[in-house]
Amino acid sequence: MDVVRFRREVPPSLKGAVLAIGNFDGVHRGHQAVLAEAKRIAAVEGLRAGAVLFDPHPREFFEPDKPFFRLTPLPLKLELLEAFGLDQAFVIDFNAELAGLSADDFATDVVGKGLGASHIVVGHDFTYGKGRTGSVEQLAALGRVLGFGVDVVAPVGMGDVVFSSSKIRDHLRQGEVREAAEQLGYWWRVRGQVEKGAGRGKDLGFPTLNLALTPGQGIRHGIYAMRVFHDGRRFGAAGYVGPRPTFGEDRPVLEAYLLDFAGDLYGEEVEVELLAFLRPDQTFTDGPSLAAQMGKDVEAARVVLGRIEADDKMRRFPLGKALALDCQETGC
Repeated sequence: MDVVRFRREVPPSLKGAVLAIGNFDGVHRGHQAVLAEAKRIAAVEGLRAGAVLFDPHPREFFEPDKPFFRLTPLPLKLELLEAFGLDQAFVIDFNAELAGLSADDFATDVVGKGLGASHIVVGHDFTYGKGRTGSVEQLAALGRVLGFGVDVVAPVGMGDVVFSSSKIRDHLRQGEVREAAEQLGYWWRVRGQVEKGAGRGKDLGFPTLNLALTPGQGIRHGIYAMRVFHDGRRFGAAGYVGPRPTFGEDRPVLEAYLLDFAGDLYGEEVEVELLAFLRPDQTFTDGPSLAAQMGKDVEAARVVLGRIEADDKMRRFPLGKALALDCQETGC
């Protein structure tokens, strides 16, 4: 997938594409419907399919001092878009200049002249321009003048619930990782570099890898069944998210005890999937009490992991299938 940091003009070879526009935080199933429509139109017209996204997220630009719960940082978001089968992605810097453009100027200067789009696909709630005053009806009218078509994709959901990034964040804040995954179409994951910890887990008989959580990642604190990905391999894990109250700390971290694994991954980049919330965070009076509970948590995680390994419901979705590892092929 070609990735271009948009600077008003793009290479001629990348113009004329069918482009889905949005923030795409999470690249959830509602987003995927927009992307799929862009791919469908592109296939019919014999054109390239791509996405237009903004970085930083507008919420981070307008409220820089307020931590924002990003579901997918830019590198992971681009990987998800590529896994979905897009040909190209344009990353537009969301800055004061862009935020100050009127709806007409955004459509004319950015979409029409800059990107040279042949067709635009957006979600039903898409707005744009200064103060988010531009509507999809206005964009379609401008497109007829500027030479690009506009398609609007209807809401996607289950029952009376419409899939959205905000609802997924709410699920994760409540520890409802299965509900979040159903909207995402894959198990939500955290990526980071393994840090050197204090070694308390090792002393208790459960050595863990440690990841720092970025500000705003408001995941419910407690114990989870997890899977950890590293260098083409996948490991089951029992993990913890929280500030480690037993040891008087206050900075939330993610810790994962890899099942049936020997060695360490210090300094390595890993991805961690959250599969099930097992129990809330709690404080223990001493190390042995904590170790005894950790043993129970590991067994509970094994049960969940065994069930998911036997029938991973996320594999029925395009991204869930693309992100899964086939252990019969990889040896994980």
